[in-house]
Amino acid sequence: MNGHFGPPQLSWRTLSVWRRNFLVWRKFAIPSVLGNLADPMIYMFGLGYGLGSLLPAALPQFGGSYIAFLAAGTICASTMNAASFEALYSGFSRMHVQRTWEAIMNAPVSLDDVVLGELLWCAAKATLSGVAILIVVAALGLTSSPLALWVIPAIFLTGLAFSALGLIVTALAPSYDFFMYYFTLFITPMTLLSGVFFPLEQLPAGFQAAAQALPLTHAVAVIRPLLFGQAPDAPGLHLLVLAVIALAAFWLALGLMRRRLLN
Repeated sequence: MNGHFGPPQLSWRTLSVWRRNFLVWRKFAIPSVLGNLADPMIYMFGLGYGLGSLLPAALPQFGGSYIAFLAAGTICASTMNAASFEALYSGFSRMHVQRTWEAIMNAPVSLDDVVLGELLWCAAKATLSGVAILIVVAALGLTSSPLALWVIPAIFLTGLAFSALGLIVTALAPSYDFFMYYFTLFITPMTLLSGVFFPLEQLPAGFQAAAQALPLTHAVAVIRPLLFGQAPDAPGLHLLVLAVIALAAFWLALGLMRRRLLN
Protein backbone atom coordinates (compact mmCIF):
# COMPACT_ATOMS: atom_id res chain seq x y z
CA MET A 1 0.00 0.00 0.00
CA ASN A 2 2.71 2.48 0.98
CA GLY A 3 4.60 1.78 -2.24
CA HIS A 4 1.59 2.76 -4.27
CA PHE A 5 1.32 6.12 -2.56
CA GLY A 6 4.98 7.02 -2.64
CA PRO A 7 6.36 10.22 -4.24
CA PRO A 8 5.63 10.69 -7.96
CA GLN A 9 8.43 9.68 -10.33
CA LEU A 10 8.01 12.13 -13.18
CA SER A 11 9.86 13.07 -16.36
CA TRP A 12 9.43 15.31 -19.38
CA ARG A 13 7.84 12.34 -21.19
CA THR A 14 4.56 13.39 -19.61
CA LEU A 15 4.41 16.12 -22.27
CA SER A 16 4.27 13.41 -24.92
CA VAL A 17 1.11 12.06 -23.28
CA TRP A 18 -0.39 15.56 -23.32
CA ARG A 19 0.58 15.99 -26.97
CA ARG A 20 -0.92 12.64 -27.92
CA ASN A 21 -4.27 13.63 -26.43
CA PHE A 22 -4.10 17.03 -28.10
CA LEU A 23 -3.45 15.53 -31.53
CA VAL A 24 -6.45 13.22 -31.16
CA TRP A 25 -8.67 16.05 -29.93
CA ARG A 26 -7.55 18.36 -32.75
CA LYS A 27 -9.41 16.22 -35.28
CA PHE A 28 -12.69 17.03 -33.50
CA ALA A 29 -11.78 20.48 -32.14
CA ILE A 30 -14.67 22.49 -33.60
CA PRO A 31 -17.55 20.23 -32.46
CA SER A 32 -15.79 19.80 -29.11
CA VAL A 33 -15.57 23.55 -28.51
CA LEU A 34 -19.14 24.12 -29.66
CA GLY A 35 -20.33 21.30 -27.41
CA ASN A 36 -18.58 22.80 -24.40
CA LEU A 37 -20.11 26.19 -25.15
CA ALA A 38 -23.70 25.16 -25.80
CA ASP A 39 -24.82 24.00 -22.37
CA PRO A 40 -23.35 26.85 -20.26
CA MET A 41 -24.52 29.44 -22.78
CA ILE A 42 -28.09 28.11 -22.58
CA TYR A 43 -27.99 28.42 -18.80
CA MET A 44 -26.41 31.85 -18.87
CA PHE A 45 -28.82 33.34 -21.39
CA GLY A 46 -31.88 31.47 -20.14
CA LEU A 47 -31.37 32.30 -16.48
CA GLY A 48 -29.58 35.58 -17.02
CA TYR A 49 -32.13 37.21 -19.27
CA GLY A 50 -35.17 35.10 -18.33
CA LEU A 51 -34.94 34.90 -14.56
CA GLY A 52 -32.90 38.07 -14.42
CA SER A 53 -35.73 40.09 -15.93
CA LEU A 54 -37.87 39.20 -12.90
CA LEU A 55 -35.27 40.39 -10.41
CA PRO A 56 -34.80 43.96 -9.26
CA ALA A 57 -31.57 45.71 -10.13
CA ALA A 58 -29.09 44.44 -7.59
CA LEU A 59 -25.44 43.65 -7.06
CA PRO A 60 -24.25 46.99 -8.47
CA GLN A 61 -20.63 45.98 -7.97
CA PHE A 62 -21.20 43.34 -10.67
CA GLY A 63 -22.78 45.49 -13.32
CA GLY A 64 -26.18 45.79 -11.67
CA SER A 65 -27.71 42.93 -13.65
CA TYR A 66 -28.20 39.29 -12.86
CA ILE A 67 -26.63 38.09 -16.11
CA ALA A 68 -23.48 40.02 -15.25
CA PHE A 69 -23.38 38.28 -11.88
CA LEU A 70 -24.13 34.90 -13.45
CA ALA A 71 -21.44 35.24 -16.13
CA ALA A 72 -18.57 34.61 -13.71
CA GLY A 73 -20.36 31.67 -12.13
CA THR A 74 -20.92 30.20 -15.58
CA ILE A 75 -17.21 30.43 -16.37
CA CYS A 76 -16.34 28.57 -13.16
CA ALA A 77 -19.03 25.92 -13.51
CA SER A 78 -18.15 25.30 -17.16
CA THR A 79 -14.48 24.86 -16.25
CA MET A 80 -15.44 22.42 -13.51
CA ASN A 81 -17.72 20.40 -15.78
CA ALA A 82 -15.27 20.27 -18.68
CA ALA A 83 -12.46 19.08 -16.41
CA SER A 84 -14.71 16.51 -14.74
CA PHE A 85 -16.11 15.06 -17.95
CA GLU A 86 -12.67 14.78 -19.53
CA ALA A 87 -11.07 13.19 -16.46
CA LEU A 88 -13.95 10.79 -15.93
CA TYR A 89 -15.48 9.69 -19.20
CA SER A 90 -12.59 10.30 -21.60
CA GLY A 91 -9.96 9.36 -19.04
CA PHE A 92 -11.76 6.12 -18.16
CA SER A 93 -12.05 5.28 -21.86
CA ARG A 94 -8.32 5.75 -22.39
CA MET A 95 -7.41 3.90 -19.21
CA HIS A 96 -9.83 0.97 -19.16
CA VAL A 97 -11.85 0.61 -22.34
CA GLN A 98 -9.42 1.48 -25.13
CA ARG A 99 -6.34 0.54 -23.07
CA THR A 100 -4.52 3.56 -24.47
CA TRP A 101 -2.52 3.96 -21.26
CA GLU A 102 -1.31 0.37 -21.51
CA ALA A 103 -0.17 0.97 -25.09
CA ILE A 104 1.66 4.16 -24.10
CA MET A 105 3.47 2.37 -21.28
CA ASN A 106 4.93 -0.10 -23.79
CA ALA A 107 7.15 2.83 -24.70
CA PRO A 108 9.61 4.18 -22.09
CA VAL A 109 6.81 6.13 -20.38
CA SER A 110 5.87 5.41 -16.77
CA LEU A 111 2.37 5.33 -15.32
CA ASP A 112 3.26 8.43 -13.29
CA ASP A 113 4.01 10.31 -16.50
CA VAL A 114 0.76 9.10 -18.06
CA VAL A 115 -1.35 10.23 -15.11
CA LEU A 116 0.30 13.66 -14.97
CA GLY A 117 -0.10 14.00 -18.73
CA GLU A 118 -3.79 13.21 -18.36
CA LEU A 119 -4.10 15.77 -15.56
CA LEU A 120 -2.47 18.50 -17.63
CA TRP A 121 -4.56 17.65 -20.66
CA CYS A 122 -7.84 17.69 -18.74
CA ALA A 123 -6.91 21.05 -17.20
CA ALA A 124 -5.95 22.45 -20.61
CA LYS A 125 -9.24 21.37 -22.15
CA ALA A 126 -11.15 22.83 -19.20
CA THR A 127 -9.21 26.08 -19.63
CA LEU A 128 -10.22 26.22 -23.28
CA SER A 129 -13.86 25.85 -22.26
CA GLY A 130 -13.62 28.56 -19.61
CA VAL A 131 -11.74 30.97 -21.88
CA ALA A 132 -14.27 30.45 -24.68
CA ILE A 133 -17.06 31.58 -22.34
CA LEU A 134 -14.88 34.46 -21.13
CA ILE A 135 -14.59 35.63 -24.74
CA VAL A 136 -18.38 35.49 -25.15
CA VAL A 137 -18.84 37.40 -21.88
CA ALA A 138 -16.43 40.10 -23.09
CA ALA A 139 -18.15 40.26 -26.49
CA LEU A 140 -21.47 40.88 -24.73
CA GLY A 141 -19.94 43.82 -22.90
CA LEU A 142 -20.29 42.17 -19.50
CA THR A 143 -16.64 42.81 -18.71
CA SER A 144 -14.13 45.35 -19.99
CA SER A 145 -11.49 45.50 -17.27
CA PRO A 146 -7.88 44.48 -18.00
CA LEU A 147 -8.00 42.56 -14.70
CA ALA A 148 -10.22 40.05 -16.48
CA LEU A 149 -7.07 38.65 -18.13
CA TRP A 150 -6.04 37.31 -14.72
CA VAL A 151 -9.11 35.09 -14.91
CA ILE A 152 -7.25 32.83 -17.36
CA PRO A 153 -4.63 31.46 -14.92
CA ALA A 154 -7.36 31.15 -12.28
CA ILE A 155 -9.36 29.06 -14.75
CA PHE A 156 -6.36 26.80 -15.35
CA LEU A 157 -5.83 26.26 -11.61
CA THR A 158 -9.54 25.48 -11.24
CA GLY A 159 -9.23 23.00 -14.08
CA LEU A 160 -6.26 21.33 -12.37
CA ALA A 161 -8.18 20.93 -9.11
CA PHE A 162 -11.25 19.36 -10.70
CA SER A 163 -9.22 17.24 -13.11
CA ALA A 164 -7.30 15.74 -10.19
CA LEU A 165 -10.51 15.07 -8.27
CA GLY A 166 -12.00 13.46 -11.35
CA LEU A 167 -9.00 11.16 -11.77
CA ILE A 168 -9.54 9.86 -8.24
CA VAL A 169 -13.05 8.78 -9.22
CA THR A 170 -11.77 7.31 -12.49
CA ALA A 171 -9.23 5.23 -10.58
CA LEU A 172 -12.03 3.78 -8.45
CA ALA A 173 -14.70 3.35 -11.14
CA PRO A 174 -15.69 -0.14 -12.30
CA SER A 175 -17.79 1.30 -15.16
CA TYR A 176 -19.19 4.52 -16.62
CA ASP A 177 -22.30 4.21 -14.44
CA PHE A 178 -20.20 4.87 -11.36
CA PHE A 179 -19.70 8.48 -12.43
CA MET A 180 -23.35 9.33 -11.81
CA TYR A 181 -22.72 9.11 -8.07
CA TYR A 182 -19.96 11.68 -8.36
CA PHE A 183 -22.07 14.13 -10.32
CA THR A 184 -25.23 13.61 -8.29
CA LEU A 185 -23.67 13.63 -4.83
CA PHE A 186 -20.80 16.08 -5.33
CA ILE A 187 -20.81 18.18 -8.50
CA THR A 188 -24.49 19.16 -8.56
CA PRO A 189 -24.80 20.13 -4.86
CA MET A 190 -21.51 22.05 -5.10
CA THR A 191 -22.80 24.02 -8.07
CA LEU A 192 -25.77 25.15 -5.98
CA LEU A 193 -23.77 25.94 -2.84
CA SER A 194 -20.73 27.76 -4.25
CA GLY A 195 -22.12 31.10 -5.37
CA VAL A 196 -22.61 30.27 -9.03
CA PHE A 197 -26.29 31.25 -9.22
CA PHE A 198 -26.69 33.46 -6.16
CA PRO A 199 -24.48 35.06 -3.49
CA LEU A 200 -23.34 32.82 -0.65
CA GLU A 201 -24.79 35.35 1.79
CA GLN A 202 -28.27 34.12 0.84
CA LEU A 203 -27.55 30.71 2.38
CA PRO A 204 -27.98 29.76 6.06
CA ALA A 205 -24.84 30.15 8.15
CA GLY A 206 -24.19 26.42 8.27
CA PHE A 207 -24.27 26.09 4.50
CA GLN A 208 -22.01 29.12 4.13
CA ALA A 209 -19.45 27.46 6.38
CA ALA A 210 -19.69 24.17 4.50
CA ALA A 211 -19.28 25.98 1.19
CA GLN A 212 -15.82 27.15 2.24
CA ALA A 213 -14.61 23.56 1.93
CA LEU A 214 -15.70 23.33 -1.71
CA PRO A 215 -13.17 24.14 -4.46
CA LEU A 216 -15.78 25.79 -6.66
CA THR A 217 -16.45 28.38 -3.93
CA HIS A 218 -12.84 29.51 -4.04
CA ALA A 219 -12.80 29.63 -7.84
CA VAL A 220 -15.88 31.86 -7.87
CA ALA A 221 -14.45 34.07 -5.12
CA VAL A 222 -11.39 34.81 -7.25
CA ILE A 223 -12.86 34.96 -10.75
CA ARG A 224 -16.02 37.01 -10.19
CA PRO A 225 -14.33 40.16 -8.82
CA LEU A 226 -11.57 40.01 -11.45
CA LEU A 227 -14.16 39.87 -14.19
CA PHE A 228 -15.45 43.24 -13.07
CA GLY A 229 -12.18 44.97 -12.37
CA GLN A 230 -12.05 44.40 -8.62
CA ALA A 231 -9.36 42.87 -6.44
CA PRO A 232 -10.66 39.66 -4.80
CA ASP A 233 -10.72 39.40 -1.03
CA ALA A 234 -7.81 37.22 0.16
CA PRO A 235 -6.91 35.96 -3.33
CA GLY A 236 -3.82 34.16 -2.03
CA LEU A 237 -5.93 32.05 0.31
CA HIS A 238 -8.39 31.03 -2.42
CA LEU A 239 -5.62 30.17 -4.88
CA LEU A 240 -3.73 28.25 -2.20
CA VAL A 241 -6.81 26.15 -1.43
CA LEU A 242 -7.22 25.28 -5.11
CA ALA A 243 -3.52 24.45 -5.45
CA VAL A 244 -3.52 22.24 -2.35
CA ILE A 245 -6.62 20.40 -3.58
CA ALA A 246 -5.00 19.87 -6.98
CA LEU A 247 -1.74 18.54 -5.51
CA ALA A 248 -3.35 16.34 -2.85
CA ALA A 249 -5.93 14.93 -5.24
CA PHE A 250 -3.27 14.21 -7.88
CA TRP A 251 -1.15 12.35 -5.33
CA LEU A 252 -4.13 10.27 -4.21
CA ALA A 253 -5.25 9.61 -7.80
CA LEU A 254 -1.74 8.50 -8.74
CA GLY A 255 -1.59 6.09 -5.80
CA LEU A 256 -4.96 4.63 -6.69
CA MET A 257 -3.96 4.29 -10.33
CA ARG A 258 -0.76 2.47 -9.32
CA ARG A 259 -2.77 0.10 -7.13
CA ARG A 260 -5.25 -0.56 -9.91
CA LEU A 261 -2.93 -0.89 -12.89
CA LEU A 262 0.41 -2.10 -11.55
CA ASN A 263 -0.69 -5.02 -9.37
